[in-house]
Amino acid sequence: MIIPDKLKYTSEHEWVALDEDIATFGITEYAQGELGDVVFVELPAVGIKVKALQPFGTIEAVKAVSELFAPMSGEVAEINKELETDPMLVNRDPYGQGWMVKVRINDPGEWDRLLPASEYSKLVG
Repeated sequence: MIIPDKLKYTSEHEWVALDEDIATFGITEYAQGELGDVVFVELPAVGIKVKALQPFGTIEAVKAVSELFAPMSGEVAEINKELETDPMLVNRDPYGQGWMVKVRINDPGEWDRLLPASEYSKLVG
């Protein structure tokens, strides 16, 4: 299982990449594996404010429907429109083309409260 060191993680199996004040969110390889084939992803509209550890959307797979939780707070700057027509990008490339939203963060300190790869690796065992 791949757990990139450059990312941070939540205990709800979301990942976040930070580039200055823009955070990109997605779900981990572990999470997509547990869900199975993703058939639908519901994402917030651009301009919506999200709050750390609160739901920001849902992901539907053949096995289950799950909420997506924001790793950091801010305003949605961009959504991955490719997921509308090809939700299985999440399965094929969870850390790349399967990203979900980009958020302009308002509290950079939230980054420090996320799990580093080593801790997330222990969590998923």
